[in-house]
Amino acid sequence: METDKGIILFDGVCNLCNKSVNFIIKRDKRKYFYFASIQSEIGQTLMEKYSIGGDVDSMILIEDGRAYTHDQAVLKIVSNLPFRWRLFKVAYVLPRSLRKACYQLVARYRHRFFGKSDSCRLPSKEERAQFL
Repeated sequence: METDKGIILFDGVCNLCNKSVNFIIKRDKRKYFYFASIQSEIGQTLMEKYSIGGDVDSMILIEDGRAYTHDQAVLKIVSNLPFRWRLFKVAYVLPRSLRKACYQLVARYRHRFFGKSDSCRLPSKEERAQFL
């Protein structure tokens, strides 16, 4: 699927990922992002198309024909949110290895600390147009 918008793939059963999606939707006034769970058919198709390994299972951004994972995905996502959230881009001054390690630490323990749902998140009526 080619689009001029960003596509966020997320772990549909992860409570932290679902809260992140809610956070983004609430602040994405331009409706720039589309969303799909990694577990969905379209999510799996996009993972394969962009050669994203099965070890990446939390948050992925597909934008301008390229897939971003880990900390890079998060920093690219905040770049498209209102100004005050863009301030988090200051994290680019940190070494990439440190940013990635911090992200992976949170990702590894996200189910333990934030919980896990039995099923994927379903969009509300208002959100359906943004979900693939």
